[in-house]
Amino acid sequence: MRIPEPENEHWDLIIKPKNKWYQLDLGALWAYRDLLLLLVRRDFVSVYKQTILGPLWFFIQPIITSLTFTFIFGSIAKISTDGIPGILFYMAGITLWTYFADCLNKTSNTFIANAGVFGKVYFPRLIIPLSVLVSNLIKLGIQLLIFICIWIYFLIYSNQVTPHWQLMWMLPVLIFMMAGLGFGFGILISSLTTKYRDLTFLIGFGVQLLMYGSSVVIPVSSMNGNVKFLMLLNPLTSIIEAFKYIFLGSGFFDVYWLIYGFGFMLILIFFSVIIFNKVEKSFMDTV
Repeated sequence: MRIPEPENEHWDLIIKPKNKWYQLDLGALWAYRDLLLLLVRRDFVSVYKQTILGPLWFFIQPIITSLTFTFIFGSIAKISTDGIPGILFYMAGITLWTYFADCLNKTSNTFIANAGVFGKVYFPRLIIPLSVLVSNLIKLGIQLLIFICIWIYFLIYSNQVTPHWQLMWMLPVLIFMMAGLGFGFGILISSLTTKYRDLTFLIGFGVQLLMYGSSVVIPVSSMNGNVKFLMLLNPLTSIIEAFKYIFLGSGFFDVYWLIYGFGFMLILIFFSVIIFNKVEKSFMDTV
C-alpha cells in the first residue's frame, strides 16, 4: 500500500547525490561559509598553540631560511642573484613559494586526515582545502610584511633595487595564481592518495625538488636554451620571476608566460575538482 506524502511538507536541507561530473554545487560552499571561517580560525590558532614563541615563528622562519640560502647559495656556491642583495633576493622567492608549498602539503592529505569527520557529518568536502588556502593567506600576509620592511630598507639605503611601480597591481593576481596551483595540485594528489598511498611519501621531497626548479634559488637570467625553456614550463617560475621583477627590478617578466601559467592553473583546478568530486563518493571504502 502506498503511504500518502504529508501535505505542505517542507525541509530545511535536502541532500542529493551528484550523479553528473559537472555538478560542482558551488552554491553549497557559500551556504557553509560560516564553517569555512571556523576552520580558518582553528587552523591559525592550532598551529603554534603549544609552542613557546607562538606566532613569532611566522617571522622567524622566513628570516632564518633567507639567511641560510644567502650563506649557502650566495657566499659558498656563488650563485648569481642578478645584482640584488642576497637576503632580499631569496626572501622574494621564499615568500610566494612558502605559500604554495603550505597549500599543497596541507591539502594533499584532505581525505586521509579528515576521514573520520567525512564519514559522520555532511558538508561540502571542498571546504577543507579552501580553508587551508585562506588560513595560509594570513601567514603569507605576515611574511609579505617582513619582506616589505627589508625591501624598504634597501630601497632607501641602496641603489640596487629598482621596482616597477606601474606593475604593483599585479601582486593579488600572482598570489591568486599561487593559491590556485597549490589548491589544484593538492586536491588532485589528495584524490589519488586514497588508492595510492605511495604519493604520501613522494610529496615531501617532491615539493623540495620542485622548489629548485622554480627559480627560487637560481634565477632564469642565468639560464639559456632548453634549460630556460624547461624551467619556464613550470608555471611557478613565471610567477616568482614576475614578483622579483616588480619589487626588485630584476627578473624574467613575460606576459605570455604568465598567461600560460594562468591557463595552466584554470585547467588544473577544473580537472582536479572533477576528480575530487568523483573520489569523495566512494573514498570511505578505500581509506
